[in-house]
Amino acid sequence: MSSVLFAFLLTLFAGLATGVGSLLALLTKRTNTKFLAVSLGFSAGVMIYVSMIEIFVKAKESLIAVLGEKGGNWVTVAGFFGGMLVIALIDKFIPEKENPHEIKKVECYIDENGNEVCPVPSHDPKAKLLRTGLFTALAIAIHNFPEGLATFISGMQEPSLAIPIAMAIAIHNVPEGVAVSVPVFFSTGSKKKAFVYSFLSGLSEPLGALVGFTILRSFVNDMTFGVVFAMVAGIMVFISLDELLPSAREYGEAHLSIYGLISGMVVMALSLLLFM
Repeated sequence: MSSVLFAFLLTLFAGLATGVGSLLALLTKRTNTKFLAVSLGFSAGVMIYVSMIEIFVKAKESLIAVLGEKGGNWVTVAGFFGGMLVIALIDKFIPEKENPHEIKKVECYIDENGNEVCPVPSHDPKAKLLRTGLFTALAIAIHNFPEGLATFISGMQEPSLAIPIAMAIAIHNVPEGVAVSVPVFFSTGSKKKAFVYSFLSGLSEPLGALVGFTILRSFVNDMTFGVVFAMVAGIMVFISLDELLPSAREYGEAHLSIYGLISGMVVMALSLLLFM
């Protein structure tokens, strides 16, 4: 087997694990709000832990290698908060009110004093949950793209090192599949849509491998990896705090969402320790 094919198959294996996570999540019933609260908290824990403990650290190491201790740290922090700014701007320019399906219809009525009363329309929590799933899919796709490129390059250069890397990434991608599919399924009721969005976010990993092999192989360096990973860490933390945890609390299961968050962190911590 050629080194190129071996590296691509490793990357494909890691990316498809996202779909496995989606299938596991879809075994639950749609009406199980406790599972939803725990799963959203679990997803937030996964994203926060892997962002702060793994992705941020990798970004800093890459940038320090290029810019030195002081410059590397400054650019890493700037990239981290820059990623938060990017996703915040995306959130701002795709407001809920622009989507007619996200506003519940209300009717005006006449009160006992003969005055017309028009209640303020309320946001549909299911629509917000769908946005949560879509934003999560976007963040994971962005995260998986350079991750796939890194797996592919390591597979070509050091096959013995690439195998545990691919295994670790695959373990990471299973709960990431849960992170995407759960909010999409509970908001739409469609297992097909939930699986497709999750599956597509995972396919960005082999896509990163193909792009790396055909176009970017000669241009990618520690600086590029460092900035991208720092921004992705910021994006994933922002989504966890702004979308996943608030959505879990809206279902009245605040404590369960925190238990899920801690569980997600534990799973990610163990997966990292097993493949150190």
